[in-house]
Amino acid sequence: MLLGLLLVLSVALEGCAAPADEADPGRGAGGGTVSVPPPAESGSVPQARIGTPAASQRIRFVPTEVVLPGGAAATVVPAGTVGGRLVVPDAVRRVGWWDGGAQAGDPFGAVVLAGHVDSATEGIGYFARLLRIRVGETVVLRGDGHSASYRVSSVVEVPKDALATRSGAFEQTGDHRLSLITCAGAFDAARGGYASNLLVTAVPLGLAK
Repeated sequence: MLLGLLLVLSVALEGCAAPADEADPGRGAGGGTVSVPPPAESGSVPQARIGTPAASQRIRFVPTEVVLPGGAAATVVPAGTVGGRLVVPDAVRRVGWWDGGAQAGDPFGAVVLAGHVDSATEGIGYFARLLRIRVGETVVLRGDGHSASYRVSSVVEVPKDALATRSGAFEQTGDHRLSLITCAGAFDAARGGYASNLLVTAVPLGLAK
């Protein structure tokens, strides 16, 4: 049974994995999906002016690789939505980039990367390293020949029912930042998931290159 991540981006977090009776038989609790809120109603956000980009316009890119402190790297793949649910990669050594969030180098909003901490079939996941990450350390995103560096500003364990509503991990307003999310806390065998989530927030070290 997959012991990985299940994040809920709607009203409340259901936990790192769905209840056993919702899991795909033989595949693992939750199936690596995440509930995603519906798109904002048309007209609810003022349209931005469209102008001619300047030659000095900042670089922004979709991350395809993440490098954590110590130099270990992992492939990052887009995590889209199917039926209103974000599909996180099943492979525990890969990380999903939420394509509803910011890109690396954007001026505002959170770049959200989510991954599994472990798996009964694949062992320790790449994001298990987040359990040892410290404030002040550097995380690097790469993609399309560019890179962006971020300094870790906070590491917090968030109750499963607070990640979406109070953590700010998925907000696309405010200063640009990086949100790294995996499972944490005690494992609940009855539910097939962890009790909470680990949220690592990092702020950009200058502009993307």
